Amino acid sequence: MSKPNRKRYKLTEVKAQFTEALGGETVEFELANGEVLEFPHPLFADDEWTTKVDDAETNREKAHAILGDEQYDKYVAAGHADAEIGLLFLAVQQDMRDQVKKRPTRS
Repeated sequence: MSKPNRKRYKLTEVKAQFTEALGGETVEFELANGEVLEFPHPLFADDEWTTKVDDAETNREKAHAILGDEQYDKYVAAGHADAEIGLLFLAVQQDMRDQVKKRPTRS
């Protein structure tokens, strides 16, 4: 039974609000050659992906963990350095923090 004045969250609504505020459950980015790649948004990523990214120690390992082998090869072929994916990841995290602060508490 719900207590008076207690806020109740609906998980489906909360997820929908965050998904909308963050622009979806994946992050898309454009390479220098115009090709578009994507990776899971860190807020929505599964445990396997998150663990790989967290366990990566070098820029190359981090880029591989974030992109996966096939996309990593395209990323490098387009002339991008491993460290750039780290900058992109930081930008995504900063945007996430900014958007979470703006999230409405109810629909």
